[in-house]
Amino acid sequence: MAAYPTKVVSVAQMQALEAASERLGISTDTLMENAGLACAEFIRERMGGAASRKVLLLIGPGNNGADGLVIGRHLRRWGADVCCYVVRGRPVDDPKMLDALGYGVNVVDATDDSGFDKLRDWLTNSTVVVDAILGAGRYRPLEGVVKGVVEITNEHRSGHPVCDVVSIDLPTGVNPDTGETDENALAADVTLALCYPKFGIANFPGAALAGRIAVLPIGLHPEATDGIDLPVEWMTRGSAARLLPDRPIDSHKGTYGHLLIVAGSRNFVGAAALAASAAHRVGAGLVTLATPQSVYPLVAAKLTETIHLPLPEDADGRIDVSAAEIVRERITGYSALALGCGLGWSPGTTAFVDRLLLCGSDAPTLPTVIDADGLNCLAQCADWSKRLNADAALTPHPGEMATLTGRSTSEIQAGRLSTTEEFAGRWRRTVLLKGAHSVVAAPNSGLSILPFANPALAAGGTGDVLTGMIGGLLAQGLPPFAAARLGGFLHGTVGQEARDEMGASGVVASDLIHRIPQLMESLRSQGR
Repeated sequence: MAAYPTKVVSVAQMQALEAASERLGISTDTLMENAGLACAEFIRERMGGAASRKVLLLIGPGNNGADGLVIGRHLRRWGADVCCYVVRGRPVDDPKMLDALGYGVNVVDATDDSGFDKLRDWLTNSTVVVDAILGAGRYRPLEGVVKGVVEITNEHRSGHPVCDVVSIDLPTGVNPDTGETDENALAADVTLALCYPKFGIANFPGAALAGRIAVLPIGLHPEATDGIDLPVEWMTRGSAARLLPDRPIDSHKGTYGHLLIVAGSRNFVGAAALAASAAHRVGAGLVTLATPQSVYPLVAAKLTETIHLPLPEDADGRIDVSAAEIVRERITGYSALALGCGLGWSPGTTAFVDRLLLCGSDAPTLPTVIDADGLNCLAQCADWSKRLNADAALTPHPGEMATLTGRSTSEIQAGRLSTTEEFAGRWRRTVLLKGAHSVVAAPNSGLSILPFANPALAAGGTGDVLTGMIGGLLAQGLPPFAAARLGGFLHGTVGQEARDEMGASGVVASDLIHRIPQLMESLRSQGR
């Protein structure tokens, strides 16, 4: 595991880290050499070896181009046929260029290729194209030769899917601080984030052009971060492993808590079942599922291990407001509460949520995760954030966040990081804003980005699985911020595994659940 958390940084923050590292004895040139070697090793592994492979590197004028020259030198040293196509001129005495030439790297200058014929020839025959044009340098509109090279590369990539485009730090044309993109920006299959991901590939639309993101260490001095505020975390396997609850050998089911899930309605039976199954698989010791009376026999037949609490229902098969008293009478017997999956949204369910969670000083205080219609109901309750006693994690998708905040969905999406942080502070609760690159925030605890953008998860029920996972982790004693981060990371990872195995369409929510224990064991092994 990494010795320190992976952060998301701006250009200015990265420059400050590099300057601090240099003051501590690790030069910028050493960092550049480390970065180039790490990228070359990644590309060599991705190609299945370097010998006899053809690699085209698009070289820009700054440090990103210098990284590219180091990459080219190593790939050539390992036997690849390498061309460095210099998009913008570099100094005649550039030591990185001289080193590359010394190893036999082919160098073509765009000024000697007015019709881009040489570029097209190398594109046609290359296994990998490396984008080392602009990276995290100053953002500028693409124009002239840079624009032409990027347009031709994009055109080639769209017609030759077997050719990989690998961007160093950021795809050319992506603003490194905001994620804003030039209309002609390069689309990558993989982006190799050096040391830390930049905000440009954490935010959309830039993230949509980054492809898969791999974070590569470059040997930054371990004390370089001292005194530099880096509040945004990029969740990794290492950070997830550190959050896993312990599983002592002398434990029993009581060790891992008892989760109460209040969920389901006549029209949404599956939501309750998915949440309960996920809670079991994430390691909760006991799970009780409280559902409407007519839903109970359906879920009981499906869930062998779950305890059941049938509740009174209204004429439409939703939990009746009178059920709040039944749940409140039993609430002290549980370690955590999950509320909302398939609950339905009506005046009656709103009254039930109000009476259950917001009923004055004796309202439940146990750790709670609230999702879906639980949130929609909560939004209709006056002063809910002041009346909620529980230390809760709220898990809205952008539409639910719009309902809770009164803002439009487009406003939410345009400022995902700032909005999540703002309302976590206002509501004094953990907030997990779902979607591509989900964001998790808690008051005075910084922000975490879950690095998953996966169309396979765009299917009904996947949010119910997430709720069950977070609830199961709360039952095991994790605080809401930790449970939301870990649950979200586990959820995103199993979703990625399902997509890799089955494809981007046709994955269903239940495909995620059986993968959870194996992933958790893999993370535990990583931490040993």
